[in-house]
Amino acid sequence: MKITLGFPGVSQPALVGSLAVAALALFPQIASADENGISFWLPGLFGSLAATPQQPGWSLATIYYHTSVSAGADVARAREFSLGRVPANLTVNANLNLSVNATGDLGLVIPSYVFATPVLGGQASVSLLANYGVVGTSLAGTLSGVLTGPFGNNVPFARSDTISDTTWGFGDLAPIFQLRWNAGVHNYMTYITGDIPVGAYESTRLSNLGIGHGAIDAGGGYTYFNPQTGHEFSGVLGFTYNFKNTATQYQSGVDMHFDWGASQFLSKQVMVGLVGYVYKELGCDSGSGDRVGCFQSQVVGVGPQIGYLFPVGDMQGYLNFKAYGEFAAENRPSGWNTWLTFSISPPAPTPPPTTKPIVRKY
Repeated sequence: MKITLGFPGVSQPALVGSLAVAALALFPQIASADENGISFWLPGLFGSLAATPQQPGWSLATIYYHTSVSAGADVARAREFSLGRVPANLTVNANLNLSVNATGDLGLVIPSYVFATPVLGGQASVSLLANYGVVGTSLAGTLSGVLTGPFGNNVPFARSDTISDTTWGFGDLAPIFQLRWNAGVHNYMTYITGDIPVGAYESTRLSNLGIGHGAIDAGGGYTYFNPQTGHEFSGVLGFTYNFKNTATQYQSGVDMHFDWGASQFLSKQVMVGLVGYVYKELGCDSGSGDRVGCFQSQVVGVGPQIGYLFPVGDMQGYLNFKAYGEFAAENRPSGWNTWLTFSISPPAPTPPPTTKPIVRKY
């Protein structure tokens, strides 16, 4: 069903075909899964109009993603453990002077296909994310504690570390399957995605673009969208199950994430609004390689967004910029990130001109 937006010349399928394709982006991580405070799920993956049906056919989104984050002793210590730089018999001082900083610049390409034939009464789509980029990470500070000798004697230990690493390469592949349903201004969706660990990853390297293990993530969402007023709000809740990283014998706990977006269309081409996310690890980390305990991580982010719709030949183009500032982080790097997205998708069919019946008077 096509719903015409309140602004002349813009239809809902063309609009959301661009916006929803632009939303699909997973972040190949800076360090390595939750064992160092970084999750498979990239908070902010879904945003405005996430649950609204799209126009059938092929779509393509390209995204430039930049992030800059830092973390204190908790994350830095966990990274030292996974790098194998902490002696097995060292009892680490709780008051560490360690920090880690990281930046990432990534280019993401996300082709999608929306099926015309209904599935379970809804609209089905499939997508695949591929990416290439650079991640740089530095760790500096003092690691201190006591070494436990073979006879139980304690020996003071202290070491200053300053290490850095930059990695270029491809990240993991991330397929995603979605179903969407529309009921007037109410829209519903469900999705399942996961990680295929084929990206650049080495457990002893400070920077990685792959995560070194598989993961499955699934959830559902809702969008309120009133085409007559241009009001919109979306929320998507999901959960991640992480498989064991066999290189480190570390398994991250179950993660929960909630992404949201709110927008107002100022005209048939321009929208503005806010975006945000809440991420929290619910389960404890485990495995024989876990030397930091439960290590549950969390972070909250919020920021502005602006979008612009325009024709590209006989297709529909969409340009979007959004940014997040992060806070309330625990056992996880935090900072800020920006997304610049260009997507192209099929436009909605042009409705036939309205004709009046000819009335003859005699």
